Amino acid sequence: MLPPALISLIYRDGGGVSFLMSFVFCLIAGLFAWYPNREERSDLRAREGFLIVVLFWTVLASFSAIPLMLLDQPNLSVADAFFESFSGLTTTGATILTKIDGLPHAVLWYRQQLQWLGGMGIIVLAVAVLPMLGVGGMQLYRAETPGPVKDSKMTPRIADTAKHLWFIYLSLTIACSISYWLAGMSGFDAICHAFSTIAIGGFSTHDLSMGYFDSPLINFVCVFFLLISGVNFALHFAVVHSKSLRAYFYDPEFKVFISIQIALTLLCFTVLMSVGVYETGFEAFDQALFQSVSISTTAGFATTSFAEWPTLLPILLIFSSFIGGCAGSTGGGMKVVRVVLLYLQGLRELNKLVHPKAIFTIKLGNKALPNRVVEAIWGFFSAYAAVFVLCMLALLAAGVDDITAFTAVAACLNNLGPGLGEVASSFASLGDSSKWVLILAMLFGRLEIFTLLVLFTPAFWRS
Repeated sequence: MLPPALISLIYRDGGGVSFLMSFVFCLIAGLFAWYPNREERSDLRAREGFLIVVLFWTVLASFSAIPLMLLDQPNLSVADAFFESFSGLTTTGATILTKIDGLPHAVLWYRQQLQWLGGMGIIVLAVAVLPMLGVGGMQLYRAETPGPVKDSKMTPRIADTAKHLWFIYLSLTIACSISYWLAGMSGFDAICHAFSTIAIGGFSTHDLSMGYFDSPLINFVCVFFLLISGVNFALHFAVVHSKSLRAYFYDPEFKVFISIQIALTLLCFTVLMSVGVYETGFEAFDQALFQSVSISTTAGFATTSFAEWPTLLPILLIFSSFIGGCAGSTGGGMKVVRVVLLYLQGLRELNKLVHPKAIFTIKLGNKALPNRVVEAIWGFFSAYAAVFVLCMLALLAAGVDDITAFTAVAACLNNLGPGLGEVASSFASLGDSSKWVLILAMLFGRLEIFTLLVLFTPAFWRS
């Protein structure tokens, strides 16, 4: 709460009082929670770990909504304030705000800061917590795959691991800020957009998002850092530790991730050129590259209204967000490694139809994976599909049209941000009931389904 208050003081925009009041309230609430339990000392079990992770996002995002409710500009309802804060902290990037350019600098900073903090939380979640479920992307890297990130921890202690991750995350943020500034952004815009770029969040300080700057150089800087942030941060650590880029090229998930980006960009470029949407090939390539990377990595930045492109492309890009970034990255979606394993499992089933008695193994890289890993991935996919269908049905029941309902749930469950139809630029037109459903979808997507779903099982609550 304090940095936005300081920003308000610098720019004299009148938003600082709400943040100071929220800071005092959070401090008092925290003291009331901590003081009676200050002498408690006990080891955490896996069950408490899951609960803490879920509460991290729900409680922190709920308290983050307080200043948004207290502000005079924008004047938000409870549902709108919660939607904006959850969207920020989960790095979804969906917004109910309009006329963003006219908002106080403190509010603009606060939204970007929420995404940056949420992005780091995602990485720590992936490294420290999801492996306990047996279906986290890092579980595959720790136990089942070859290469430099297969060890149980990147460093001997999880605290050291977190410090190294923070160092990489902060270094990328600083590098991104400087690059934006050198490319022509103001200092304020450069820092704010670096926050949301490294977190793959998608919030912007302008209504036109990246299109406000109308700069191919800024677009390229954004694409470059989105690609870096969409890669497993454990892989970044391995590269830094070994002082060699070879770790990237030996990683099967990284190779598939880059291949997807290239294929999407070329397909979008080809369609845009054939239809003649843009006057020059350079402009068409610039837009194709930016939108392909932005949507498929689940960032959701925009330089143009991609919803107005030929229908094939918006639908294709929305579906690409279901894949998302790599495991252990700040991206959303199901993660590239899981989709790769689903594809390999499908091939194995086809081969079994031809050769029923043969034994086929699934390999990632050069190492065979045990069946329990593949079974866990199928369980994750089934749960993902079930949550998607239920959330979409809830929106349809609330009177939302089919295209809007489908893409709104996809945008929130995949932590993407923009959708199509009524939610192409803002979610403000949706009713409060729909917004609460989408808040739940954001949580499910950010916590990768099982982390939240496990709380609803009877076995979790048994002693």
